[in-house]
Amino acid sequence: MNQNPLITLNQFIADEQSKFPKVNGNLSSIFRNLQLAAKMINRDVRKAGLVDILGNFGETNVQGEEQKKLDVISNEIFMRLMDLSGNCVCVVSEEDEDIHWCPGGENAKYILAIDPLDGSSNIDVNASIGSIFSIYKRLSPDKPVTKEDILQAGIHQVAAGYIIYGTATMFVYTTGNGVFGFTLDDSIQEFCLSHPNIMIPEMGSIFSVNEGNLKEFPAGVQAYVDYCKGNDKAEKRPYSARYIGSLIADFHRNLLKGGIYMYPPTEKAPNGKLRLLYECNPMSFLVEQAGGKSHTGKHRVMEVTPEQFHQRVPIFIGSSRMVDQVLDMMNKDA
Repeated sequence: MNQNPLITLNQFIADEQSKFPKVNGNLSSIFRNLQLAAKMINRDVRKAGLVDILGNFGETNVQGEEQKKLDVISNEIFMRLMDLSGNCVCVVSEEDEDIHWCPGGENAKYILAIDPLDGSSNIDVNASIGSIFSIYKRLSPDKPVTKEDILQAGIHQVAAGYIIYGTATMFVYTTGNGVFGFTLDDSIQEFCLSHPNIMIPEMGSIFSVNEGNLKEFPAGVQAYVDYCKGNDKAEKRPYSARYIGSLIADFHRNLLKGGIYMYPPTEKAPNGKLRLLYECNPMSFLVEQAGGKSHTGKHRVMEVTPEQFHQRVPIFIGSSRMVDQVLDMMNKDA
């Protein structure tokens, strides 16, 4: 019986790096630490129901959201491992108000932006959650890092990805040469290539949006939701409504099957809810590398230059034709 060759994430990254002789191993070292963080968080997620790490931590993060215990644990894991890597000058996290400076990293090249545990509201109900990361190269390697080194537009990302802790744990990433998915084999504790060169279908049949806020959406978005729910056999409508309330879970499904995820502006959240640095930019890099699109309704997400560490933007992300459709309807309403 023929078997596909087993390719681990470490091996894959080493093979990719060998294609560029002038590239050193600093980025690979960061990826090794991201993998280790993923394995440690996966361990804690799997035993969450057995030990006292479910529930609220008793504090709120910079966003004013109640922190979950696993949020705090995950954040500490990423910070500790980036400190040890020696290849990150600093880390900015969705959970922290201030920059985390990595000890001894003054001369390091890279900056990490991280959402340590996306979808934490789903922790206590055993739904899929995950970690999202984005890596930038500092702009001025010979000078102290400034705010501008961190507040770069998404088009300058060196790498981005996410780890989803679901029925299986997957590590999905891009460095600008396609999107690749690796599934954790628990028996050998290695991420193994399972989804080479992921491409999102140009058109999908899934729409993901919180319809509880429907009446607060712009008229064009409301019209698009009505369109998705309308009957048209030729266009295979109505589409399926799938919304978990965890960006990483909804995005992952749509990436593999085709669909659109939307978090439009509302009266309560005119700038949307998702953070540009920690969620929108990395997911936009991934979806564009997979052949999809990502837009705020006014601009391509990755062309927005952040003004603040925790800046929020609306987002429409997924299959290219579906994103085009909702933008067309929004433009008609404008």
